[in-house]
Amino acid sequence: MRSVELFAGGGGLTLGTHKAGFSTEVVAEWNHWCCDTLRENRDAGYPLVKGIDVREGDLRRIDWSKLPEGVDLVSGGPPCQPFSGGGKGNAADDERDMFPATTEVIRELRPRAFIIENVRGLLRPGFSDYYNYIRLRLAHPELRAAHDESWGDHFDRLQSEDTAARSDLQYKVLPTLVNAADYGVPQQRWRVFFVGFRADVNAEWHFPRETHSAAALRAAQEDGSYWDRHEVARKHRDFRLRTARDSNTTLSPWLTVRDALVGLPAPGSTAVLNHVPQPGAKSYPGHTGSYIDAPAKTLKAGVHGVPGGENMLRNVDGKVRYFTVREAARLQTFPDDYRLHGPWSEAMRQLGNAVPVDLASVVARSVRDRLNAATFRDNRTTRIAG
Repeated sequence: MRSVELFAGGGGLTLGTHKAGFSTEVVAEWNHWCCDTLRENRDAGYPLVKGIDVREGDLRRIDWSKLPEGVDLVSGGPPCQPFSGGGKGNAADDERDMFPATTEVIRELRPRAFIIENVRGLLRPGFSDYYNYIRLRLAHPELRAAHDESWGDHFDRLQSEDTAARSDLQYKVLPTLVNAADYGVPQQRWRVFFVGFRADVNAEWHFPRETHSAAALRAAQEDGSYWDRHEVARKHRDFRLRTARDSNTTLSPWLTVRDALVGLPAPGSTAVLNHVPQPGAKSYPGHTGSYIDAPAKTLKAGVHGVPGGENMLRNVDGKVRYFTVREAARLQTFPDDYRLHGPWSEAMRQLGNAVPVDLASVVARSVRDRLNAATFRDNRTTRIAG
């Protein structure tokens, strides 16, 4: 199935959609370091990015009309800074808000489905109207804002259209908040996914159910199976993950930093890509690192001084150090043979902005399966009618 990737970054969504069976034809990304990562892996023959057309620059300047019709999927993660808790929270008033541009691409390509991802901050109460505005814009991509029309006025018009029975290009949009740790990613990373299917596609889709839980990890720590599997000394087995009372013990255990780093040699090994140590890590209140026997905190695109110390490893002895690029890539479930281009700070920025590959694959595979099923139903109906 054919797909197009917007705001591709270092390739998390691209790799995930390829694993799920989509063939990404064009990836759009403005950051030069990210584009070099994509091109370098493509030119080296890495199979999951084989043959991709990397368009570096502003996606609003790409002539999408030259792409052959019949795109099945548009995916992407517009810049999160307008909605991130670490930013100014200017939403529509932030020039980096690329949801309107995303909708324009969907309008032009008319894909059968889309997967759009962003930060949990988008759900903050202060953004509630704009969040609903985004959902309606994605649902009605042909209803463009008029010249000098405010987003509030456009929102009113979209609401009126959404409750009317007209026949513009429409998508059925299902927004879902998920924690990547619940899907086998060794990192607590909350994200909002907008998954939409074109109205003429009978997808019968729901968001994939969780496969992993905090309670199952705590149970494995309590019965000793987690510690035995990693051959952890008894003096270091006191830690127990905190869990919610309703967490499901029947699922697989959340994966931890220790799980993610299995098989990696000590930082500095030249046998492993991007595994160079980075000095200077320090622990202080609010900056304590990710504990080795729990899922990592959310990796961030910043580097030194990131709030919460998300880019540091905290070992059982309390000592901290920065994750190498390869270790951070493991936490984002990037393949070990996928090279991140650029110095440590730029590579970490690519990873901090990325969608975990395995989470992207789970979501994209569920979309592909429903598109296949919808195609089968449509073809079967056509044969019976004929």
